Amino acid sequence: MAEQARALALQPWRDAPPSRHRALLDLSYDDYRDIRFRPEQALWQDRPFELMFFHAGRGFSQPLQIEEIDAQGRVQPLQVPASAFDYGRNAAKLPALMRPGAAAEVAGFRLHTALNRPDYRDELIVFLGASYFRALGAGQQYGLSARGLAVDTTGGQGEEFPRFDRFWLEKPAPDATRMTLYARLVGPRVTGAYRFDITPGRRPEGTTRVDVQARLFLRGRVATLGLAPLTSMFLSGENQPRPGDFRPEVHDSDGLQILTGRGEWIWRPLNNPRAGAFVTSFRLDGPQALRGFGLLQRDRRFASYEDLEAHYERRPSAWVEPRGDWGPGRVELLQFQTPDETHDNIAAYWVPETLPAPGTPLQPIDLAYTLHWFGEQPPARPGGWTVQTRRGHGYDTAQGDELQFHVDFAGPALDAVRTGAGAEPVRPQVEALANARIREVRVQPHPQAGGQAGGQTPGWRMTLRVERLQADRPVELRGYLMQGRDVLTETWSLALPPEGEQKR
Repeated sequence: MAEQARALALQPWRDAPPSRHRALLDLSYDDYRDIRFRPEQALWQDRPFELMFFHAGRGFSQPLQIEEIDAQGRVQPLQVPASAFDYGRNAAKLPALMRPGAAAEVAGFRLHTALNRPDYRDELIVFLGASYFRALGAGQQYGLSARGLAVDTTGGQGEEFPRFDRFWLEKPAPDATRMTLYARLVGPRVTGAYRFDITPGRRPEGTTRVDVQARLFLRGRVATLGLAPLTSMFLSGENQPRPGDFRPEVHDSDGLQILTGRGEWIWRPLNNPRAGAFVTSFRLDGPQALRGFGLLQRDRRFASYEDLEAHYERRPSAWVEPRGDWGPGRVELLQFQTPDETHDNIAAYWVPETLPAPGTPLQPIDLAYTLHWFGEQPPARPGGWTVQTRRGHGYDTAQGDELQFHVDFAGPALDAVRTGAGAEPVRPQVEALANARIREVRVQPHPQAGGQAGGQTPGWRMTLRVERLQADRPVELRGYLMQGRDVLTETWSLALPPEGEQKR
């Protein structure tokens, strides 16, 4: 596959044709949703993993090539009959697909396995659209997505969406505990070969692992190459309530977390800017500059969302753990305005500091990482973490352009804090990095700081009064708690868009 990708990179770009059935391309959103795969037609029903398909149509206009690799290494195309789908009210529009023996055009697929109980096969992972995929562990409900690659999400002449156009799936053995598949990535400026090893997250841990290996070739110049990209939605949260919405919070993720090569944990709460795009980044260098990053759904209480249909408290978090040294670069966070929860408006990815020059001779970009899709139990976490960030005043009134933030921390490092006679005080370390002046910082014990995670564990609250210097510029703050020489918490790193974009 890597040789295929390399050969394609040396050829002029030529996109694949869309579906040969024009009526599929003209379907409305509701009509496309009325085409459903018949579960009784799933492949590999006698194996631990079942395979089902999505039909081409509407926005998924280019059919995939999907092939099966058997235990002896033999490869054969998977032909999906049109009879495997229920076309619902669309049947009359698609007479060619209603004929006996007609073949369907497939735009994506999903794997099922027993996650929550042994007698039912849940959806495990879905590949559908461009290079998008998303996975689940036990007790989770679909939320954020991952992508194979992001090209010029920022910094270029417009975003480009390379796509997986061909898949090879290893037929699982009767006792298989993981699923392996391969994919070819194609696009105007990049090609690539991918391997995915998928290990289901069954109870009690519930964390699904996707081990990714990729080899990429640049066929054109790229301004921003986003590796291991994640895409999510943030409409509102405790830091940005939405007037008129009965739900206290609406989001698939509430923050970006980073673990640097120097061992610093960083937490950046997400925002829904009121206009335009808001791009921030964290530059990292030195040996093993990046140890991990992810978009997390930390708040796991139903009471934080009050949504009986969406159940945002069940949305998975996704954590990218690099394998090998990715070198210097930056974690970039893109946030832009969304009017409702049907649109993703958050993206996070790694941007390497240097890229090989496109053209001949081709120098590959090799990449390996593990994606952890988890619920309440992260694969790693700091000793003290941010539970919530609230903005606003209580009884006291704001002075001019003053902002006030209330940041709650919890975790085992705070559980172990010594208090009383002879104990050193817990103290905040706070900086205004951009467009702000700190007027006051105070900390105090918080008996129920851990309640946002569903328990009643104690913690500490840090309150900041901050003067915003210029309304048309972003604000950046950072802070953490210490006792003596011990750092107790991750670094809370807040970035606010210009106030003109953030008015409520």
